[in-house]
Amino acid sequence: MKIVADNTVPYLKGVAEPIADVTYLTSNEFTPDRIHDADALIVRSIDKCTRELLEGSRVRLITSATIGFDHIDTRYCDEAGITWKNSPGCNAVSVAQYVLAGLITTALRKGETLQGKTIGIVGVGHVGKEVEKVCTAYGMKVLRNDPPRAEAEGESGFVPLDTIAAQADIITFHTPLTKEGRFVTRHLADAAFFGKLRRKPWFINASRGAVHDTQALLQARKEGKVGELIIDCWENEPRIDRELLVAAAIATPHIAGFSADGKANGTRMCLENIEAFFGVKVEKIGEVVPPAPANPVIDLDVFTGNRIEQAILATFDPLVVDKALREEPDKFEWFRANYRHPREYRAYTIAHATPDEAALFRNLGFRIQ
Repeated sequence: MKIVADNTVPYLKGVAEPIADVTYLTSNEFTPDRIHDADALIVRSIDKCTRELLEGSRVRLITSATIGFDHIDTRYCDEAGITWKNSPGCNAVSVAQYVLAGLITTALRKGETLQGKTIGIVGVGHVGKEVEKVCTAYGMKVLRNDPPRAEAEGESGFVPLDTIAAQADIITFHTPLTKEGRFVTRHLADAAFFGKLRRKPWFINASRGAVHDTQALLQARKEGKVGELIIDCWENEPRIDRELLVAAAIATPHIAGFSADGKANGTRMCLENIEAFFGVKVEKIGEVVPPAPANPVIDLDVFTGNRIEQAILATFDPLVVDKALREEPDKFEWFRANYRHPREYRAYTIAHATPDEAALFRNLGFRIQ
């Protein structure tokens, strides 16, 4: 078997080699001649799997180490008999960690509390569920909007988008990017949506850039219809809008899902897809694990105030990468390729927590000493 893999898929090198001839390419090297005789491709979102790339090749399986799959021409793959797989949920916990860190950072800067605020979650799939979990644990009220789920499961527990626009103090988007069909999400946050906002909510996009209309968002910001902006996903990446970069309270280069744990999950799921499709066994799949954090114990007694918040930010501080992006926005893709992937809460142990603190940290996923 021959596998062609993106050379930035973490923890992969040496794992599949016992069962396949593996070639590692940069995204720019994914060309028809380089993948022509591959049986399977292991890709990331920067690897565009188009008709032009795939036509006439031997490729039978494309497996992406990402939850998104808009980089794959799924219609052509279906027509050509090429099976494609994404990695749903692989980085869900990571995105929730990003959202909570962004909210805490913004709230501390403004001298506000998040407890009691209402957050509207648009898209309550793998990621949205994890965002709901951490926000509920932290003491926030959650409104859920997910028309496909509401249709399938019943409307109980879900609200229309207009309700979120009217009642939410914070609105965060976690939908896939869809451009056709009954549940189109491209420019879901458009001028009409922003016109319905009532509470000047903070706005978060950690899903796909085109879920919001950039010009409509900027106009809403100028008109005072939205408050703080936390932007991880941008239209026209990597050529991001400089005006939006300046307007955002937190601006990051599409790294919300880039935890070491999420990366390992995505790689593992790709290998599992190869096992299932080709009927082989990847014996070394257990080696796909992230390294331990440099400081796995977080001692609450070292913090002079905001102990819970400082502990959470010790696992991931969005201002580090925010600062780097603002200084060199043209290096958007470089920052993604050279990002230092943080560990998720479960990799950390909290020391010297009070009973109430311990209960909250456990609900977030931390270990307690």
